[in-house]
Amino acid sequence: MQYRRFGKTDWQVSEIGYGMWGLAGWTGSDIEQVNKSLDMAVELGDNFFDTAWGYAEGLSEQILGKLIKRFPEKKLYAATKIPPMNFTWPSQAHFKIEDVFPAKHIREYTEKSLKNLNVDCIDLMQFHVWEDAWADKDEWKEVIQQLTKEGKVQHWGISINRWEPNNALETVKTDMISAVQVIYNIFDQNPEDELFPLCKKHDVGIIARVPFDEGTLTGTFTKETTFPKEDWRSTYFVPENLNSSVEHADALKSLLSDEMKMPEMALRFILSNLDVSTIIPGMRSLPHVKSNIATSDGRGLPKDLLDKLKSHRWDRKPTEWSQ
Repeated sequence: MQYRRFGKTDWQVSEIGYGMWGLAGWTGSDIEQVNKSLDMAVELGDNFFDTAWGYAEGLSEQILGKLIKRFPEKKLYAATKIPPMNFTWPSQAHFKIEDVFPAKHIREYTEKSLKNLNVDCIDLMQFHVWEDAWADKDEWKEVIQQLTKEGKVQHWGISINRWEPNNALETVKTDMISAVQVIYNIFDQNPEDELFPLCKKHDVGIIARVPFDEGTLTGTFTKETTFPKEDWRSTYFVPENLNSSVEHADALKSLLSDEMKMPEMALRFILSNLDVSTIIPGMRSLPHVKSNIATSDGRGLPKDLLDKLKSHRWDRKPTEWSQ
């Protein structure tokens, strides 16, 4: 496992982290398999774990808390998130911060996460949605400073809404946050335009989420792929999205080889960008843990392949199904 500096926190975090959304509340989740996968990730050098209260109402946080207790000799960084008070994902431009993240709510859910994680201090607490129009508001700044002073949170960050990488630029400039979490992958390359350079200037760590484009960059989806009704992907991969996603993924297959399949290429594309601090793929099985972490070997993609992948950039805008 290779490690990278995580912005102004000065942490050395594993460049392959662990996204814990799919470990609770998704179909096909098995707690015994989940725990074995988490344990293997730690044993292979993973030390950054991203969860949220919103992942099955704290269950994912509890799973992470137990993992931390199983490895008391290792420093495992716990990153979690405060849900919006209106429980609406993503946020909308017309939402007011007093309806989404009032001070009382920020404090209440920080306490809940502390209890779920069973820790005295949260390494990184993030806002699970965000609007850059809130950057100049004082209430959220005051309460996070208080919680930090009380020793309950070490650093703060924001999770940027899907396909809106520039909806955080003014917030980064406040120097109140230490990290941003943003969708970045072969298709979603637009964070490179403005967000990444600004984060570098302000020494803000970058968490790349959705490296496999919710599964399409594994190369396994077809236009006939379906998901159980209770699985959130059944409402995300509506025909309009599924068909287009499969077509974009299929267009990449000519770039693959016997030595490198699409999931590896997807991760190595991100690892080739040194602005990224860590990637948080979801890993629900031992083979996925092994194969994903194996890409952290210090080798990016060759320049000619990177140049070809640049042409597969797919600029999208939020819509009613994009969540």
